[in-house]
Amino acid sequence: MIKKKLVVAALLLGLISVSCSTDDDFERGNWIRRSVFDGMPRTNAVSFTIERKGYMGTGYDGDDYLNDFWEYDIDGNYWVQKADFPGKPRSAAVAFAIGDKGYLGTGYDGDVELMDFWEYDSGTNTWSRKEDFAGGIRREAIGFGAANRGYIGTGYDGSNDRKDFYTYDPAEDKWEELFGFGGEKRRSGAYFIIDGMVYIGTGESNGLYKDDFWEFNPETEIFTRKKDLDDDDDYSIMRSRAVGFNQHGLGYISTGYKGGALSSIWEYDPQNDEWEEITPFEGVMRQDAVSFSTGDRAFVAMGRSGTIYLDDIYELFPQQEYDDED
Repeated sequence: MIKKKLVVAALLLGLISVSCSTDDDFERGNWIRRSVFDGMPRTNAVSFTIERKGYMGTGYDGDDYLNDFWEYDIDGNYWVQKADFPGKPRSAAVAFAIGDKGYLGTGYDGDVELMDFWEYDSGTNTWSRKEDFAGGIRREAIGFGAANRGYIGTGYDGSNDRKDFYTYDPAEDKWEELFGFGGEKRRSGAYFIIDGMVYIGTGESNGLYKDDFWEFNPETEIFTRKKDLDDDDDYSIMRSRAVGFNQHGLGYISTGYKGGALSSIWEYDPQNDEWEEITPFEGVMRQDAVSFSTGDRAFVAMGRSGTIYLDDIYELFPQQEYDDED
């Protein structure tokens, strides 16, 4: 009888050991490669999402600055070329969506920084020029649409990194300066939007990577500082040239540059103001990528790794277990 009890105990301990080992080995976050981009590989392009379509264009392919513009059908997993952007070919511009319209402006054409601003009508596939960005020339800025208005801020004007922000009213085609951002100057920062709130961070200035992280409420137009990106000793979030996006109420900072191209991805919980690292990006590590997000699906595409310009696109499944076979 004693021998039987010992055998049963040993079996139970073995099952517990296997169970604990399985839990410890679980790597959360899986990436699946989607339809490769039809056009030229590129870096420093722009992107925005309207309903179930992602839009991407401009950028630099290692030889030329570009002005082609493309639509990615998220549900169908295919690309369609759209009307070329009519402004100067450029890289390091900003773009965002307000309703069914896209907006694109600022950037760098290989010689000078730019300040022109354009509207894209996704229904008619046409472009129209709007009032120039009121903040003047700049590249590597942050631009986003929220609460039926557009916002552009930070960036580099050719001689100085900036920290100012401006808001755009599409109904009146008018810019106004927005006051209240207490953050650091920066270029090549990133943002994501969760439940209407905008979260801004990363980037660099004076050779330093920025650790301040901010929440912006577009209804009140108030910036609130959150925990710094190096608040926890285990955090390694600081970087520049990353992409930000949201999915299912959580925010993500992925890829980027910090002494070299990165593949790591960090997930932000706005309820607890905390970050968690999940499985790294499964494609080639990269900087200056673009992203699409519908709120329930999210993608990272394009970018550069050293002198290699990229044309692939991957979809993130953050709650799935990592699978290197897909």
